[in-house]
Amino acid sequence: MTRRQLIHETRALITEGERLQAAPSLGSLQVWLQRSDDLLAGAWGPMDRYHLAWLMVGRPKEIVRGRLMTRAEEESYVREVADQKTAALLMSLRAIDEQAMPFLGETQE
Repeated sequence: MTRRQLIHETRALITEGERLQAAPSLGSLQVWLQRSDDLLAGAWGPMDRYHLAWLMVGRPKEIVRGRLMTRAEEESYVREVADQKTAALLMSLRAIDEQAMPFLGETQE
């Protein structure tokens, strides 16, 4: 993947994360999380190499167990997770775009 492609895909995922915060959808969140996990793993390596903050994404402060979440709880959860993962994507974007850090699988344009 070229640096330009990684920057483009990361920006697209950041935009989607912001959209999820504005219009929460659990199904869309799950797809977006998988896409962002795949992109970050491809750029920086497996999850065990990620920054600790990235590993905490998706672990809400108040966990609902033993019952379905209410609509309000689900929306709050989606917003919280989307906010956290968007922050991780922004860190990645800064590393590749502003700091020009090398990443795994980088190819020349």
